[in-house]
Amino acid sequence: MTSNDIWPPAPVIRGLRMTVLPHVLKFKTPAATSRDTLKEKPSWFLVAEDKQGRIGVGECSLILGLSLETSEMALNQLNIVAKSGCLDVMAVPASCPAVRFAVETAAWDLSKGGRGTIAESPFSRGERGIDINGLVWMGSVPNMLDQFDDLVQRGFTTLKCKVGAHDWTQELQMLKAVRDRCPANEFTLRVDANGAFHNLDAKGVHSRLEALADLNVHSIEQPLLPQDLDRLAALCKENIVPIALDESLIGVHALTERMRLLDHIRPQYLVLKPSLIGGLDSATIWSRLAEQRDMDWWVTSALESNIGLQAIAQWAAVQPALNPENSPMPQGLGTGGLFTNNIPGNLAIERGTLITASQKARDESTWRQGLAGAVRHLPGCGCNVKHDAP
Repeated sequence: MTSNDIWPPAPVIRGLRMTVLPHVLKFKTPAATSRDTLKEKPSWFLVAEDKQGRIGVGECSLILGLSLETSEMALNQLNIVAKSGCLDVMAVPASCPAVRFAVETAAWDLSKGGRGTIAESPFSRGERGIDINGLVWMGSVPNMLDQFDDLVQRGFTTLKCKVGAHDWTQELQMLKAVRDRCPANEFTLRVDANGAFHNLDAKGVHSRLEALADLNVHSIEQPLLPQDLDRLAALCKENIVPIALDESLIGVHALTERMRLLDHIRPQYLVLKPSLIGGLDSATIWSRLAEQRDMDWWVTSALESNIGLQAIAQWAAVQPALNPENSPMPQGLGTGGLFTNNIPGNLAIERGTLITASQKARDESTWRQGLAGAVRHLPGCGCNVKHDAP
C-alpha cells in the first residue's frame, strides 16, 4: 500500500548544498507526563539550498526516551544526508523516523518554492482554521485546574489532560471538578495516560476506566504500554472508554506489521505523531489503514517548533477526513506556545482554532532568508555542488 491517492511520497531532490543547524528548544514551564518531565528538547534543522538559491527546511526534533533515535543517531544520520547533497526519504533508515520527517518536509518545502508551504489549501491561505484541543500538563491539582480554566477562557471546547503522575484519587477528584465546570454537552474531555496503568491488574484498570466513563471521557490515549498487546486488545473490545493508540505505533514499519497490530488490538482511535512514526507519508498510510477498519484518527505534534508544526498542520488540512463537512475531531496541534525560543512561524490560535496568520509571515520570511548565509558559509555544509548566485 502507498499513500499516492492523497499524499504522494516526497520528491527526491539532488545536487543540493545542505547543513544541519542545532536548536535546543526550551520549555517555558517544565512539561510533565507520567513518563518524564521535559525542560528542553533537542532539535536540528536540515537546511537545503538548490542552485536557484531557494531554501527548504525540515525539522528533526526528539523526545528522548520515546523517539526511536538517540541524539547521536539523529545527528549522525542528518550529517550523512547533508554530505550526500540529496533529499531522499527512502535513503534514511526506518529506525530514524524523526530524520525521515526532516528530509521529507525539507524536500516538500523546496519543491514548493522554499516558502514554508508544503501543501496549498484554504488553511495555508488563511481562509479556514483547524479545530484543536487544548492541552493540560501535569502539575499540582490546583495548577491543573487553573490550566483548564485558562483554556476554557481562550475558547477551547475540547480539552486534553495528562494523567498518571499523581495519586489516582486526587486526579479523579480534579477531573470531576473539571466536568462540573465543563459539562459533557458543551465540552469534550480526553485523557492521556502514557502507559501509566500498566502496573495495575485487570480489576484496577477497569475501575479507573469505569470512573472515566462516568465522566463522559471521550477517549484515553495509551492506558497500557505498547507491549501489552493482549491487554490492550481486551480493553478495546470491552470499550469501557474508547482507546486511542499513539506509542503503540512507534517502531512498527512494515505494512503487514501495521495491519496485524490494528487487526489484533482493534483500537477505537489512532493518534498520529509524524516525527515518531516516520513522517507524513507514514502518517498517511496509518490513517488509511485506520479508515479501512472504521477507526477514527487525529494527528498531533511531537512538540516540534513552528517549522515542524506548520508542516504537520498543512498536511492535516488536505486530508479528506479533516474536511469541515466531515465534522473532523479536533487535532493536537496547539503546542507552538510551549517554548521560550520557538522559531518564527505563521501560526496562531483563535478560540480553539489553529489558523495561518499572514501578519506573522514577515518574521518567518526574515528567519528563512538568514538560512541562505548559513548554508553558504558554515564549514562542512554538504556536498561540493557549484552554487549559482541568485
